[in-house]
Amino acid sequence: MAKRDFNEWLSGFRPSIADYGFYINFDKVYRNVDDIKVELNILNSLIGSHNIEEEFRCILSRYPEVLQCIPILLAVRASEIYCQDDRGGILFNFNYKKNSLSTEDDLDKYVYFMKETGLFDLLSKHIINNLVDYVMGVETGLDSNGRKNRGGHLMENLVEKFIIKAGFIKGVDYFKEMYIHEITEKWGIDLFAISNQGTTEKRFDFVVKTDNMVYVIETNFYSGGGSKLNETARSYKTLALESNTIDEITFVWFTDGKGWNSAKNNLKETFDVMEHIYNIKDLENNIISEVFK
Repeated sequence: MAKRDFNEWLSGFRPSIADYGFYINFDKVYRNVDDIKVELNILNSLIGSHNIEEEFRCILSRYPEVLQCIPILLAVRASEIYCQDDRGGILFNFNYKKNSLSTEDDLDKYVYFMKETGLFDLLSKHIINNLVDYVMGVETGLDSNGRKNRGGHLMENLVEKFIIKAGFIKGVDYFKEMYIHEITEKWGIDLFAISNQGTTEKRFDFVVKTDNMVYVIETNFYSGGGSKLNETARSYKTLALESNTIDEITFVWFTDGKGWNSAKNNLKETFDVMEHIYNIKDLENNIISEVFK
């Protein structure tokens, strides 16, 4: 393979690989709201209430299951919420199965919570019209926090599509998320050189086995900069040099993203010593079929 020009290679990096499902997982949002829709509609009776404390007490006495949907009204995914004020610290448990609400003290506790958090005001002052719609918005906002996790899998999913396109079959000659010890056990390869003298249990995103070689693969995509990129470039440079001492394996790194422009010097250092570092454009040009022999 002809020697590549780093700047030309870097210029092909992309600003994003987000697909249409990256921004919000609406199916998940709908499921979460449907799970508590009945309870939310019960609490809807409190909207515009002029005697909200007493009405809330009556609802809790008759339908204690409404407790489970109160945390999400505060955008909290937990069944327990700790709050502290001049009364001291109070742990509120909203798992109604563990709370019989059999005493006035139990009811007082949750009335106090609703008042102090501002939820009573939200309802009684008619600031919202429908708790189902309100929670739909809350769930949508919370799901946006999952973009980081979804983003982390986008490059993996993309690379996997090209591995499959090259003719490899999952569980037969390509494997996902494989640890060093699993590679050693399956093919008898001594990976002591890349395991920090046996002290690190590294996991590779993919492992591809051909007749002549085991390819261990890492994937990532960085749309933004940060110190992590420099650390990644340095660690993969070290991994590439260490893997070169093992005849039976080849380390391959698929990376992309405009974020690398902020750490291009470190990336170039790795590029200069690592033969098998590729971007999405390389994948589209069938680099897997060309290299994985």
